[in-house]
Amino acid sequence: MPVEHPKVAVLLAAYNGTPWIEEQLSSILNQSAVNVTVYISIDPSSDGTEALCRAYAAEHSGVVILPESGRFGGASRNFFRLIRDVDFDNFDFIAFSDQDDVWHSNKLLRATQSIAEQRVDAYSSNVTAFWPDGKTVLLDKAQPQVDLDYLFEAAGPGCTYVMSNALAGSLKASMLANWQQLQGVSLHDWYCYAYARSNGYRWYIDPGASMDYRQHERNQVGANTGLRPLITRYKTIHDGWWFSQVELIATLVTPERASSFIRGRQLRGMQLVKLSFRAWQCRRRVRDKVFFFFICWASALLGSKS
Repeated sequence: MPVEHPKVAVLLAAYNGTPWIEEQLSSILNQSAVNVTVYISIDPSSDGTEALCRAYAAEHSGVVILPESGRFGGASRNFFRLIRDVDFDNFDFIAFSDQDDVWHSNKLLRATQSIAEQRVDAYSSNVTAFWPDGKTVLLDKAQPQVDLDYLFEAAGPGCTYVMSNALAGSLKASMLANWQQLQGVSLHDWYCYAYARSNGYRWYIDPGASMDYRQHERNQVGANTGLRPLITRYKTIHDGWWFSQVELIATLVTPERASSFIRGRQLRGMQLVKLSFRAWQCRRRVRDKVFFFFICWASALLGSKS
């Protein structure tokens, strides 16, 4: 009898992606030992992305283009639309994809096997960032998970996420119940990880790289390496954006649970000082724990622009 391969729905958010999207789609459709259907939602583009994707879908039955749905203005709202509008009923797993990466041929097989072997509900992994000049860097996000990391960071790049049908269905139901507030969430991968962990779902972060993570001038987030990203992170904290996202995500994903020390409160003054002493519970990487401690104190003493 033929082997029954896992069925995976891959959700791909596209916007001005013509330089890279064909290579990415090819790497997804060439995944080993899984049955893949790719659903593409396109933010109205100026470079012919819509026409390219429709032409590609016409030649590949495993690619489905979702109907136009107006302008999203960012990847997060586009992914939320994909989760809302794609029917998950006939799939075993749901995966996210960016438009500009290259997946290793065993990415989804590795993910689905890890979910089964680790007895978890979701998977993410490290990635190998690469630049046009040939430079490569392993982005390590696989430090041990801690009690409250999900309220302050994602489980690595969202383009590595693979979720069980049960988790994806529960996530969708919660999103639909909070749809208007959800539009204020800027990072879908952070939100999805926070929802999973805060609601008792188990998550495995693979220390191996499952894909090549393309770096270019139009990355919305990109690799967090070097001094410039650190300065950018500080600016988002000083401007009040980061802590406001923490407050919003905590309210959305844990309305009655573990984030009571954050939920419904503004992270200011003494609240931040108290939070600083929980730094070891709030971030995974030692460097980030230390940064978190000092940024809480700096924000408490100096305030933010918000």
